[in-house]
Amino acid sequence: MGQPPLRPWQREALNAYRDTQAVAGRRDFLVTATPGAGKTTFALAVAGELMRRRVVDRIVIVCPTDHLRTQWADAAAVFGLVLDPKMSNAQGPVPGGCQGYVATYAQVAARPAIHAARSGRMRSLVVLDEIHHAGDGLSWGEAVGEAFGEAHRRLSLTGTPFRTKAGERIPFVEYETDGDLLRSKADFTYGYRRALADRVVRPVVFAAYSGVSRWRNSAGEVIAASLTGAGTKSVETAAWRTALDPAGGWVPHVIAAMDERISQLRSSGMPDAAGLVLASDQDDARDYADVVRRITGRKPVLILSDDAAASKRIERFRGSDERIAVCVRMISEGVDIPRAACLAWMTSYRTPLFFAQAVGRVVRARNSREAATVFLPAVRPLLALAAELEQDRNYVMAPPPPVEDDLDALADPLPREPAEPGGGKIEVLDSEAEFAHVLHSGRAVVSAGGSGRETPGAGPVAVSEDDQEYLGLPGLLSPEQTAALLATRDSDLRRRVASMPRDPMVDAAERETGTGWRAAADLRREVNQLVARVAARTGKPHATVHSQVRRAVPGPASAAADPDLLSARRDHLLGLL
Repeated sequence: MGQPPLRPWQREALNAYRDTQAVAGRRDFLVTATPGAGKTTFALAVAGELMRRRVVDRIVIVCPTDHLRTQWADAAAVFGLVLDPKMSNAQGPVPGGCQGYVATYAQVAARPAIHAARSGRMRSLVVLDEIHHAGDGLSWGEAVGEAFGEAHRRLSLTGTPFRTKAGERIPFVEYETDGDLLRSKADFTYGYRRALADRVVRPVVFAAYSGVSRWRNSAGEVIAASLTGAGTKSVETAAWRTALDPAGGWVPHVIAAMDERISQLRSSGMPDAAGLVLASDQDDARDYADVVRRITGRKPVLILSDDAAASKRIERFRGSDERIAVCVRMISEGVDIPRAACLAWMTSYRTPLFFAQAVGRVVRARNSREAATVFLPAVRPLLALAAELEQDRNYVMAPPPPVEDDLDALADPLPREPAEPGGGKIEVLDSEAEFAHVLHSGRAVVSAGGSGRETPGAGPVAVSEDDQEYLGLPGLLSPEQTAALLATRDSDLRRRVASMPRDPMVDAAERETGTGWRAAADLRREVNQLVARVAARTGKPHATVHSQVRRAVPGPASAAADPDLLSARRDHLLGLL
């Protein structure tokens, strides 16, 4: 069977591999390539060449999940390589007729000695897929080092060269000191920026949604904060976790927005377009699946890590016409679903590693007419990660901190039940969503004319002719057009979500507090609309009009204002018109 044609970067990397391995004593090669670029194809091209040249006699692939074992074996078959994806630790030699096998990191960690025997018995090429899973501080890293320390050749792959914990060196990776940091030395790097220019990956537009979250603190006070304008990390954490509550208004609104985008993609040249809803845990995933069913009228595919049929569900979704899958972490890395073009970020994970891998699920290009859209909360950690997506960088690892130091609170997932800074529990009440802006190439882009929101740092963006030519790929909406589409559909989505049956717990909370959150939300939108009218009449920016209104009718920002204050501001704005 002939080898599939290689992309230019894969041919370049293959030549770099040949040059490196010509150096006496070199057994290792590290490739950093953006998710969706085709690392599997490159690795199998190397494997096929080494087998043909009789440099190696066996191929061992190590990957993160069971589902990827089958995916690797299927891809290898295209190269004429037979790899066993089901081989267990209880088996002895590699079955006859197979050139090797595929294992998971967990499998290697369970019995490293058996893998050392298999890879040492014959000259072996060991491919370590997503090598960042093998940090030295973890049992997987120690096992990988023991199992493959004597392998004839090792090829390490990663799409996300980041770590979030200190003291986790990766086996078979070289490091150099960079000030107080350790930086890996990749033998070949292919970043998102270059892959985008080569049209190997889809352009990504991030649709950021703000909104107001409300919760009751341990003292019984009702707190309201905007996702965009939260002042401290603790308030931001509480607002973010509240927004992710499926009983509130933020989740259904954003799911409805993604459903609309899928419909738009299907009607404009991508008939099999699909979306992924990414949840933090299995409880959230089940709740989000219920919301998807109520919003769209169709039951989504639910993919849970403890489901024995999860791999089969992924494979069925990959080739089906289903619109949406709701999943947890297992689909965030390496899973190939080319028709997935939308991602709803309903998870509280926010490490660079996880972010890049998850976004990588929707950027795999099939042709130059497709784009990806990621719907996410307009919170600073995620907006920063989105803005940095196109930056090329090597693996960076901070030195171990003193034991007393508190690691960055944004490295781990948000707690399911957020607490106040002092440790007191909070009670989630409600949330609402409002389109804020799209983020493209690190720029915040709003629709023409704006929407009168108090959104710091998200003003209109001037677009040069060069930008217009680049962004206006055939068949694609530009970021400005996407922003306009999402903004104009926002009120329709709000009515669509409002028609859903209400959660009785939310209704009870509103009756108990006597605040009438729905009425306050309507007043807030009315104030924003009046600000837009005043701005259009006077030629002043929306932010300036908002500031003038707050001086005339003193009090907190609209996100935290009560209905009486909002009514007073509405009356003041009507007087200006």
